Amino acid sequence: MSLDKTYKLVPGTTIFDAEQSAKGYHLNQFCMSLMTAENRAAFLADQRAYLDAWPLREEQKQALLDHDLNAAMREGGNIYFLAKWGAALGLSFQQMAGSMTGMSEEEYRAMMVAGGRSVEGNRIDHAVLEAAHADQAPPAEHAVITGAVFTSHVPAIGAALDHHKTEEPYWKPVFEGYAYSKQWERDNLPDVVFLVYNDHATAFDQSIVPTFALGTGAAYPAADEGYGPRPVPGIEGDPDLAAHIAHSLIRDDFDLTLVNEMTVDHGLTVPLSLMFGDVERWPCKVIPLHVNVVQYPVPSGARCFELGRALRRAIESYERPLTVQIWGTGGMSHQLQGPRAGLINRVWDNAFLDRLIEDPAGLAQLPHLEYVEEAGSEGIELVMWLIARGAMSDVDDTGTVQVRHRFYHVPASNTAVGHLILDNHPRAVAPASEE
Repeated sequence: MSLDKTYKLVPGTTIFDAEQSAKGYHLNQFCMSLMTAENRAAFLADQRAYLDAWPLREEQKQALLDHDLNAAMREGGNIYFLAKWGAALGLSFQQMAGSMTGMSEEEYRAMMVAGGRSVEGNRIDHAVLEAAHADQAPPAEHAVITGAVFTSHVPAIGAALDHHKTEEPYWKPVFEGYAYSKQWERDNLPDVVFLVYNDHATAFDQSIVPTFALGTGAAYPAADEGYGPRPVPGIEGDPDLAAHIAHSLIRDDFDLTLVNEMTVDHGLTVPLSLMFGDVERWPCKVIPLHVNVVQYPVPSGARCFELGRALRRAIESYERPLTVQIWGTGGMSHQLQGPRAGLINRVWDNAFLDRLIEDPAGLAQLPHLEYVEEAGSEGIELVMWLIARGAMSDVDDTGTVQVRHRFYHVPASNTAVGHLILDNHPRAVAPASEE
């Protein structure tokens, strides 16, 4: 079923949603640049040259040069951002508002003094609204989740790959565990990977600590984590699908931080290297989802599991025939700090893998204390695997899953490495009968 966007039917109104945000990202960032006196002076000195320095579509530039706020908003502009542009031009808010209604500033002010514009005659036409709600048939084509990948994202694995140490005795057993995985990916290459990971004090420092941060941008460069950026390709995002997912998840009561620009660290790039190998360009688009598992409180396993279920609903409502894999990364047992540093729990890790396959709903109920006590302080990363597991169709009895590969190894630097691949087999939905 399509997402409910009937707010678009309200006359004379442009709602700034995730779709509009993606469309107008650079336009709105241009407006933000005018918050310094130096930039305002440069803009006013040569407006066209200043606009040409930004990656704006010609329609966006022309809307600004024509002082056409309605056109600017159709092109993805938001009134609060555009107000910075108006202020740089010396326009009052009443001037800007009046220009959008065909009124002069004086006429608009007089209307407001008289009580403002009446809502009468400015509501949605009931016939239009009823017609919009009448078309609730499932889309003829939609995105599907074809599988899930679960893997640790150890930074030292990235270093071993980058420094050509994969055949050394210490590292060879680790990389042999992913030989099948690379072939499986070649045989089952998706259009998009939705990759769940945690940032390691790289894109997010203590100035902002988002619980769930969804990447909605077009590209994400590899981060410099102190040793220089990894020599891997940049990430190509999918802003359209990401905007759709954002809309669906937030309407499903998951409060997300939406991020259009960020660097991505080993939590995201190491899994890509393990599954795709050394490539000049990643073979599919990637949508990153950062989960805070660094600063408590962190989301519960149950919340992550429910997020996975909502994620499947979001993806399957996307009206394009894309194939999507969900990757859950991090873990397994490891502790990087304190007198217990180096903790590994093979028995607990393998029991976790067993339950992830056979009893994910029950596994999702594990309290944080058990993760920390049994799997180490950084073992809490495993809650992210439950997002990927919750997105599989067997969870809601709408399909089945098949274990394709399972691997476990100790050690990889300070960490136990766990890896699992599940094929997702959703049942076909029968077409609605015609009466």
